[in-house]
Amino acid sequence: MAVSTQSLTQQIVNELGLAIVRGQYGAENPFPIEAALCEQFGVSRSVLREAVKMLTSKGLLRARPRQGTSVQPEESWNLLDPDVLRWLLERKFSLDLLNDFTEVRLAVEPQAAAFAAVRASDEQKAAIEHALNRMRAAEQGDDDPLVSDIAFHVAVLEASGNRFFGQLKDLVDTALRISIRLTNQYKGVALANVDDHGKVYDAIKAADPERARTASLYLVKEANELIARARDRMKGKK
Repeated sequence: MAVSTQSLTQQIVNELGLAIVRGQYGAENPFPIEAALCEQFGVSRSVLREAVKMLTSKGLLRARPRQGTSVQPEESWNLLDPDVLRWLLERKFSLDLLNDFTEVRLAVEPQAAAFAAVRASDEQKAAIEHALNRMRAAEQGDDDPLVSDIAFHVAVLEASGNRFFGQLKDLVDTALRISIRLTNQYKGVALANVDDHGKVYDAIKAADPERARTASLYLVKEANELIARARDRMKGKK
């Protein structure tokens, strides 16, 4: 089966993006010229240019007339881009990066839950309840615990009625796939506490924003404390 141009472009973006984040290109090994990359991936210039354009939009590359394409410093990378965050997490497991992400969650998720309590439609409340039921099913081995947990957090963001919060769902999905495994490991359990998540849903259903905020804050603070504990242990081993 032939690979679509879109899939091929995404494959190139992923390979080059991961290579850039891992530091394979730099002063001693500059980013390859267009012709070399076309030969490396066996693609046309149009496909390669689209991939470079996507990496540029993520802040990893900069193209200048007559100067070619160069790798941007890390502070220029778009950390809110799910691909960039995933590459960073794949590059080297970083508790510091997870801590930064969890601090973003502390700022966003409790407020999103409070907004959801007063703004969520019946359909959005049903989506949160469905995710919660999936988490309960996961306790019985009838669903995926990680996917159902992420679905709950994403459903709350989408129910906030804030378009910016809603657009964070891909970022949350990407980072939670790492952080949930870590926090559950440090709690000594394989599953999230469904009752604690249920308190968030109950408050949203009851249209009680302060209770929703408090319940959500508890969830994220617990994750933040577990990550901080893991960082302290890692530093103690050095």
